[in-house]
Amino acid sequence: MKNYITMIFLAGSMMKAQVAIGKTAVSGSSSLLEFAGMTATNLPGDTETANFRGIILPAVAATPVFGTVTPVSGNAQNGTFLFDRQSKKIRMFESGRWVDMTDEAASASFISVAGSEAGAGVIIGAAGSSAAGVLVLESSDKALVLPHIKNPHASVKSPYPGMMCYDTVSNSIAVYDGGQWSYWK
Repeated sequence: MKNYITMIFLAGSMMKAQVAIGKTAVSGSSSLLEFAGMTATNLPGDTETANFRGIILPAVAATPVFGTVTPVSGNAQNGTFLFDRQSKKIRMFESGRWVDMTDEAASASFISVAGSEAGAGVIIGAAGSSAAGVLVLESSDKALVLPHIKNPHASVKSPYPGMMCYDTVSNSIAVYDGGQWSYWK
């Protein structure tokens, strides 16, 4: 019996996870993390999404400087996203530098959270990763599917600084910096 339980544990730890949030299963084999409320093909016959919730990016006191000893900068990977409270911008790490995804905003709606971060974060899709973050998606053949929202600037009544989603009308990534929505194709 002990060997049987050990085999189940080992087999389970070697599987590559796919995670569905707000629904019972992912739509296909290429999704690593997928949210409810998406359209299948974005064609006129598709059912419109009623979703109005996105991902809230981690908010840092200031964007880490590459090469210094900080958890994010030492292991920043292309595609790392964060909300910088000091510059009031959403930023993405790309080709060894941080790229602004929004202009400076008046992020008065930012709520400071008391407490400290504990642990190394969650890794989905692999047993480990060299990247540091609150949530790390690590896969060679699967991707993150952002929450789909129709016209987030009109649908999301109280967006929070650092919110990210996919706008099904403009077919672009939408990010909110506390003052305005920015759209990236």
